Amino acid sequence: MTADAPRRTTASHATDRPGDASPFALGLLLRRAHWHAASVMTEALRPLGIELRHFAVLIELVNRGATVQRDLAAATGSDKAGIMRVVDDLERKGLVVRKAVPGDRRARAVEITPQGLELFEAAHVAAEPLAERLVAELGPGEPERLTDLLTRFAHPSGGKA
Repeated sequence: MTADAPRRTTASHATDRPGDASPFALGLLLRRAHWHAASVMTEALRPLGIELRHFAVLIELVNRGATVQRDLAAATGSDKAGIMRVVDDLERKGLVVRKAVPGDRRARAVEITPQGLELFEAAHVAAEPLAERLVAELGPGEPERLTDLLTRFAHPSGGKA
């Protein structure tokens, strides 16, 4: 620091600790909450032989039906190479198939298989007790309130996005 430069003071430092008044606090708390939830859900998926990135694609396929890879990449926040690796993994496991898209020689639609649907359902069964553990520190009605708040935060236009 030079003698001429004004000395900066910081009233608040970005942390994710209770009481942080930093403008970064909410984002940091959401990141920590995501890590915590992801680690719990990873534990549920591990015995099924898939990871969260695989499950994210299965969710999109269940919700949308057959979907081209570029749309899967956009929906899951992945890049082209990343989504190709995930779809390759799922295809090797027999959970999805790629099919030609009529009218577009280059595009391939990804479709969930019956085996993929079975695994999707099994994942929900496996996650149930872990999901309960995830919110064990919350009081009565708080898990539902948290879900409502996060839904409104993640979908500010009422889920129309």
